[in-house]
Amino acid sequence: MNPKATRRNFLKATGVTLALPWLEAFAQNPAAGIPRRMVCICTPLSLHPANFFPKEAGKNYTPSPYLETLAPFKDDFTVVSGLSHPDVGSSHDSIYSFLTAAPHPEHRAGFRNSISLDQYAASFIGGKTRFPSLALSCEGFSLSWTRSGAIVPSDSFPSSVFARLFLEGRPDEVQSQIQRLRDGRSILDSVSEQAKAITPALGKLDKSKLDEYFTSVRELEQNLAVAEEWSRKPKPKVEAKQPVNIANGADVAGKARLMFDLTHLALQTDSSRLITMLLLGTSLVPPIPGVSLGHHDLSHHGQDPAKIAQLKTVEIEKMKTFSAFLAKLKETKEQDSNLLDRTSVFFSSNLGNASNHSTKNLPVILAGGGFKHGQHLAFDPANPPPLSNLYVSMLQRTGINADKFGSSTGTLKGLDFNG
Repeated sequence: MNPKATRRNFLKATGVTLALPWLEAFAQNPAAGIPRRMVCICTPLSLHPANFFPKEAGKNYTPSPYLETLAPFKDDFTVVSGLSHPDVGSSHDSIYSFLTAAPHPEHRAGFRNSISLDQYAASFIGGKTRFPSLALSCEGFSLSWTRSGAIVPSDSFPSSVFARLFLEGRPDEVQSQIQRLRDGRSILDSVSEQAKAITPALGKLDKSKLDEYFTSVRELEQNLAVAEEWSRKPKPKVEAKQPVNIANGADVAGKARLMFDLTHLALQTDSSRLITMLLLGTSLVPPIPGVSLGHHDLSHHGQDPAKIAQLKTVEIEKMKTFSAFLAKLKETKEQDSNLLDRTSVFFSSNLGNASNHSTKNLPVILAGGGFKHGQHLAFDPANPPPLSNLYVSMLQRTGINADKFGSSTGTLKGLDFNG
């Protein structure tokens, strides 16, 4: 096998195609550099403003309770306050315009959406990867929209996403590999001989990176197996009537964790450079100690201190999953950098305050991507630049020559590139 013979490299076996991470040995033109990526994440029930936003602007801000969960990465992200999309109303329907900035989504009958940020970027760089983009969701809806305003279907089942990324062949072959995962075996077993064959040709850094990648694959396989384990166990018999709740339907943190792990692997293998993810916003009670009310109910707290306290517990768990995702990206080395520095990670919501459905002052974090971070950019919520200005900055950092997107008036002031 000549590792420089093809642009992409894979280990193949029956029912399996395992994409390898970006390795220096596979680069036909190392001077061309490592690709840049973009991940857009939406938490649809927002984040409690008082627990999210810092009180001070600039670099010397004191982290809020939610930002404390990201303390190891303070120099790797920028928190932004005051931003919003103009003319998107004040309702959950604003989710339609989250990545498009299309006006008046609340007017269902006459609303026509426009292209989303990821799909716009995919029109330029999507052809460079097996999957031009990935639309992931923890609840079934999608953040991605085509140029004609049609929704791009999302994938909300981790096992399905895993199969799309790594399994191929006849349906029976794919199903056989899925069953291997359920039995506790690894797809790595199927490609172990090929992996051994390419290892001697790799340098020390590439060998370390390949080992790190295989470890990540195995950890994800084990997590997927654990997630399915309960569904195979017999359930206890009870006298009570069947509840409305769907099993595991409220696991806000668990679903996010699996999707974040899959996103990391998709980026690491360069399977896609453009990924959207909708986190879970549920009316069910999350399986988190100390929480007794549904997530949606808590987000619409009406300033009830008891509800806000429970909401804080839920949202801190969600922030912890995001922190773990950033950690995985930063730990993944690429030449003299890491995956986080090469990936613009946008984390926000379509709502600024779920309690009153306000779409002003959205909670915004931009991590990685090679920007100058470690700051709180504070804008006046009464007269802010459009959120689309941030989108233009992200597009440009991804290598796309764009000066306009959605409702933008330019790039986001105060957000500069590193080098």
